[in-house]
Formats: sequence, C-alpha cells, structure tokens
Amino acid sequence: MVVSVLSASVSIFASPSSWIESSALDQCHQVAALPGMRHVAGMPDLHPGKGAPIGAAMTSSVLYPFLVGSDIGCGIAVFPITLKRVVPERLAARFPDLDVPDHSFFHAADVPGGDTESLGTVGRGNHFVELARVGTVADAEHATRLGLAAGDLVLIVHSGSRGLGERILRAHTEVHGAGPAADPAAYLAAHDEAVRWASLNRRVMAARVAEALGASYQPPIVDECHNAVEPRDGFYLHRKGAANGDGRDVLIAGTRGTPSFLVAGHAGADAGWSVAHGAGRKMSRADALRRGKAKHTVEELRRTPVGSLVVCGDRQLLFEEAPTAYKRIEQVVGDLVEHGLATRVASTVPVVTYKTADRARGRR
Repeated sequence: MVVSVLSASVSIFASPSSWIESSALDQCHQVAALPGMRHVAGMPDLHPGKGAPIGAAMTSSVLYPFLVGSDIGCGIAVFPITLKRVVPERLAARFPDLDVPDHSFFHAADVPGGDTESLGTVGRGNHFVELARVGTVADAEHATRLGLAAGDLVLIVHSGSRGLGERILRAHTEVHGAGPAADPAAYLAAHDEAVRWASLNRRVMAARVAEALGASYQPPIVDECHNAVEPRDGFYLHRKGAANGDGRDVLIAGTRGTPSFLVAGHAGADAGWSVAHGAGRKMSRADALRRGKAKHTVEELRRTPVGSLVVCGDRQLLFEEAPTAYKRIEQVVGDLVEHGLATRVASTVPVVTYKTADRARGRR
C-alpha cells in the first residue's frame, strides 16, 4: 500500500490480516509531513512510539535525531556457543548479573569514547540475553555458510548504547526539541560512536555469559542494529526499530515464549532497504501489565510453552514482556517473505532467557 502525503510517500509492508494500530499509521503520516521527508516505510512489526513510529525506515534530506531515538545502536547479535550439557534449570542459575558491569571483560582504551560506566549490561524494556537452540532450518546452504545446523546452540543478545545514546539525544532535544540536527556531521560523529559502543556492549555480554556457562567466547555471526541513521544516496536514512535488510542477515526476535527467525534480507529502496526487527508490540506496557495479571501467573511466565526458562526478578517486567503483549512473529516474518523483503534461513527456540537478575531465586 502506497499513499502520497505532500512530497513524501508512505508504504506499509504488512498483509491486511496483520495487527497494525491506527495510531502507528498516524505517526507514519505525521513523519511523512516533516520538512525534507521523502519516504516512510512501515515494517510488519510497526507500532506506535514516543513521537515517532517503531518499526519504520524514514528517508529525508534532513537529519532528525528524534527519529532514531535515545537507544542509538540498539540491535541484536547472534553468537555460536558450545555446551556439553543443556539443563535449563542449571544454566539459568549460572547466568551472570548483567545489571552490573564487570570491567574485567574489556580494556578501557578499547571502549568508544572511553565510556565504561554501563558497558556489559543489558538494560530493561525488551532487551534480553538468550541461550537458544537452532530449530527448523529453511535454507541449509545459507545456514551452513553461517556455521549453523539444526540443534546448534547460540547466544542472542539484544541491547543498545544504554545511557550514552540517551545523553546524545538529550543534548540535541534540550536545544532543538524534535527539530533537525543543526550540525549533522557533529551528530553523526557522536551517533557513530554510540553505534560502535552498542556493538561492543553486545560482545562483552556474550563473553560474560559464555564464561559463566563454561564455554569459550566466539565472535558473532550476525550483528545488526535497528536504531540508527546513515547517509545514503544524498539523503538520510533513519531506522527506528528496523534492521538493515540490504543483503544482510538479521535475527528477528520473537517473544520469550516463541521462536525467533534468522532471515536473509534483500529489501529495496521502497522498503528503505530495511526489514522488521522483532515481533512488535500490540499492547502498551500498561495494558500488558493489567491484562497479564488477569491472565497469567508469574510461574507461567517464568517457564514458557516451549519449555524455556525466563530469568527475571522484576515481576512487573515479566507481565509487560509477556508473549501475549506482542504480535505473532510468524505473521511478521511471513509478511516480510510475502513482500519480497527477506527469506527464512532458520528459526531459534529459547532455552534460557535473561531479562534481569532474580536474586530472590538465586539466579544472578
């Protein structure tokens, strides 16, 4: 579907049966009306955000920091991992406390900007670190190139730039609000540093978890951020909750009780060279908390329908992040495939998902 809005256009890459809130569509049209905007592409995980849609790629002649948001460089990385025995209860108890930094896993001189305060921590919201098993392989040749086969274990790390990206956005908004960057080059320099920091953050967490589980750290086979902006063909391509789908491999996260999907992206200009980044919320956090408490028990959310365990000491976060708060990941990935933006490579099934330390249960 393509709709003309002033000088910009809006394309939504979702089937009629997909859950897309009208407020998210409204935000797409509001962004399309901004000065300099050329095109807005909504992904099938599209949902409303704070002032701008999440799950969208937005192309403009003007750089708008608020379209990237505060968690610059947030993304998902996939790391191979080898374990001798997989007993979810035992492994869950061995996860390190990823709410607290451990400076023994990096050298300060290697940290972008020298900002070590929260490096190696996961944050809150929809961020997580997950031990998962490769499930169905849809493209064996592609999976083999990545070194993956059915039954293999991987670590999936979803996190961003923590306070660094927030400080960069605040420095802009305190002076310019939601307006464009007064000095695009200066913003991009700070932005790119946050993107590098976020990528290092995911690697440090993977190293921490691998060591705690008795495994060796292995470099990521996939690492794509979904909150960023890049100059492209004379314009600025903003991505908010949308991953680079221009010939890149992307892990599209499901929920903590459903599979995730590794896909090969081949999106074009009409889709902002982007693909979805996850299942996408269909409930606000307030609604998920209210409905979740009426529908689920804490124990139901800690042990999922796929047999995995969720480590989370924050009961409110458990309900906010319940699988029912999200769209169906199979529908999201199916829409990407149907619109020619990606092809399936493999699914991953959760074994243990870390959200935040559960000290009361002895799980750090």
